[in-house]
Amino acid sequence: MRSGSNKSTQSAASVRVAGPHIECSGRWTALRLAAAERQLRSLRPPPGELQIDLAGVQRIDTAGAWLLHRTRERLQQRGNSVSFSGQGEETDELLQLAAEQGCEPGNVPRPRDPGFLENLGRDSLEVLHEQVSFLSFIGHITFSALRVLLTPARLRWRQVVQDAEEAGFDALPIVGLLSFLIGVVIAYQGGVVLQQYGAGIFIADLVGLAMLRELSPLVTAIIVAGRTGSAYTAQIGTMKVTEEVDAMRTMGIMPIGLLVLPKLFALILMLPLLTVFADIMGLLGGMVMAGSMLDVSFQNFVDRLTQSVRLQDYLVGVGKAPVFAAIIASVGCYQGFRVSGSAESVGRHTTISVVQSIFLVIVVDAIFSIVFSRLDI
Repeated sequence: MRSGSNKSTQSAASVRVAGPHIECSGRWTALRLAAAERQLRSLRPPPGELQIDLAGVQRIDTAGAWLLHRTRERLQQRGNSVSFSGQGEETDELLQLAAEQGCEPGNVPRPRDPGFLENLGRDSLEVLHEQVSFLSFIGHITFSALRVLLTPARLRWRQVVQDAEEAGFDALPIVGLLSFLIGVVIAYQGGVVLQQYGAGIFIADLVGLAMLRELSPLVTAIIVAGRTGSAYTAQIGTMKVTEEVDAMRTMGIMPIGLLVLPKLFALILMLPLLTVFADIMGLLGGMVMAGSMLDVSFQNFVDRLTQSVRLQDYLVGVGKAPVFAAIIASVGCYQGFRVSGSAESVGRHTTISVVQSIFLVIVVDAIFSIVFSRLDI
């Protein structure tokens, strides 16, 4: 090991300054120029005649010739008269080539500005390619899920239970707290207006319909997208960076069946349950605020709630949850498989995963609202 290191040091390019003589030795090739370049950059000789002796150079390529040419030009700009000596025929040809073909940074042509229309077309093609790729991924998931439904024993149930615990049970505190606070806010904002008209009891209608039909499934889905969807992207993306996904494919294991389907089934199972929990906590927050601000007792609140809110309203909210779960799991896993190269890519796709999941959840929720309104549900 030590002898190999000494050999590498001896063959690297080196510079020794002796008065007006600069003696170069070693291999002046691209991989061995770092130390010599630092020495030449820090060289500050007095004005006068300088001679660069190349007799000790064992080997040289265009990178070494270009470094010597730049050094000579820099020294000449400082007022030195520089000449080469001791070079062979090949070295002399490379020095002449560097002098003839070299160019200053200011002469390097700048890349052409593509313009607005070209940028618009390129961005549109990228978006179209992204959408087609995502649809293809959805197709693979659907096909694999149908195969698993026909043969349930092929699903990794232990992984499903573990993912369900992480996505559902561990999310109960944050979902419960935010739903409770949203119920408090709705009751407070609505109660101020209802109190002016002496209709405080109708706060139960407002809180019940808002939480059960819209806010509980939507807020729960947004929390899960930020918490669980991002975790899916980070986990699969990290496995992609460490080439674990490629190793699975090499062994004949399909990553969708091993990584995606357990997460998909676990989230489809847990998001409706989290929505039910959010319903309860949101109504509890509304009851607390109604009791403290409008003097509506818990009993009166519950009685009015049972009169104003139908079972259909509750099922509409819970029924959205599996669709939201499928969106979050699909986007999170898809962005994980899009990771390539580095940890920076993992972070970028995790952010994209959260943004796209929340965007699609809100869009689908708006579509649900329009469809339910047309169907008078």
